[in-house]
Amino acid sequence: MRQYNSLHDIRTDIANGQITCRNLVEHYLQNIKEKAELNAFLEVFEQEAITQADIVDHKIANGTAGKLAGMIIGIKDVLAYKGHSLQASSKILDGFKSLYTASAVERLLQEDAIIIGRQNCDEFAMGASNESSAFGNVLNADDTSRVPGGSSGGSAVAVQADLCLVSIGSDTGGSVRQPAAFCGVVGFKPTYSRISRYGLIAYASSFDQIGFITKSVSDAALLLEVVAGKDGMDSTASEREVPAYSELLSTDKKYKIGYIRDCFENEGLDAEVKEAILGVKEMLKDDGHQVEAVEFPYLDYIVPTYYILTTAEASSNLGRYDGVKYGFRSGNVTDLTSLYKKTRAEGFGHEVQRRIMLGTFVLSADYYDAYYTKAQKVRRLIKEKTDELLQEYDFLILPTAPTTAFKIGENIENPLAMYLADIFTVQASLAGVPAISIPAGRDANGLSIGLQLMTRSFEEPQLLAFSNYIMDKITVEA
Repeated sequence: MRQYNSLHDIRTDIANGQITCRNLVEHYLQNIKEKAELNAFLEVFEQEAITQADIVDHKIANGTAGKLAGMIIGIKDVLAYKGHSLQASSKILDGFKSLYTASAVERLLQEDAIIIGRQNCDEFAMGASNESSAFGNVLNADDTSRVPGGSSGGSAVAVQADLCLVSIGSDTGGSVRQPAAFCGVVGFKPTYSRISRYGLIAYASSFDQIGFITKSVSDAALLLEVVAGKDGMDSTASEREVPAYSELLSTDKKYKIGYIRDCFENEGLDAEVKEAILGVKEMLKDDGHQVEAVEFPYLDYIVPTYYILTTAEASSNLGRYDGVKYGFRSGNVTDLTSLYKKTRAEGFGHEVQRRIMLGTFVLSADYYDAYYTKAQKVRRLIKEKTDELLQEYDFLILPTAPTTAFKIGENIENPLAMYLADIFTVQASLAGVPAISIPAGRDANGLSIGLQLMTRSFEEPQLLAFSNYIMDKITVEA
């Protein structure tokens, strides 16, 4: 069976009688088995997916199928799916099965999407390389000696390696966009609040946002159209009307675009990444768009601000995992205090422990004002400056990541180097604006380079349309 790049292609072949949903599921299941060494999936819902495929085939035959009929989806192991294991790739949730389904997942199922399995990720979505999972590293399908990015590494590799059509992940500071860049696929984070977070395991609640990893912008648009919108189970979900994103993907407008000069002058930016993104900039300029350099004076403060705030929120959010109510419980305890201490020490991995300790420190009475309060003030400055730029420019463009996929183990002993892998993605997360990463070429080693675009809050229609236009231009020129 040929490799499909969009649901549109799949639906065309289904309509022509060339394939069925069952054929598709069996194809992906075979690929998952053949590429098991990539470690992208923690669990595959084999029989369940085949059964659901037969149901959807029947609906297609009767003309009653939903918008996502034919779409085979993997879900990151931080999204609740009733009756299925949910572990956030952590030992501390051993044996736990979800009692309910996340709102986003429920909406996918209502439109006849077929969920094929749950995907590996960094433990509690904390990481930029998928090396912190309790279930082992995920490997980049382009070069298995390299990381796939994180935290949604398994989700990105599953799409990259044709193990499913699309994946649903979560993006706290770039965890959908950065692995998409490393794996040569599309990674889309909508405006904060555009999608309900009900049923998403919390890392940092004021940052977490469900996002999509796809091969085409059109699939990302359709997924957003299905899952976005108000939700009675999540008071932080926006009540704004949900446009028909999938019908708004054409544009012939000439835009005003800003490229952040500071990003391109950053000493950590790989020369080939810089060349590729500047090449896209010139292509847009040649095509009649107004492209100008802009100043963003807070680039050096983005990463520390992000990690102070997210570790503080993580310290609070992860307090519930104590061995008392559910999940892993240490067997070597003598009293309640030792139950808490040993369960958390044995259940959480090193990266999660590091972030809990950092978060507890910045929230402590002696350091709260010096770190947490100050970081909140800087976040406001970052948001205000980003919004100010986006009032003048339709889009901001910059690299998704400063390098292509690095070697497994290369940064594992250097947390600061690992955290700096997020330097270009956390701005959109701090500001709460929508952002997308699309493939923009490859380096001399054949590793993917990602181009990132940001726009104003709730302007996803123009972001998706422009991204679709750029992808078409890059494909034609290539």
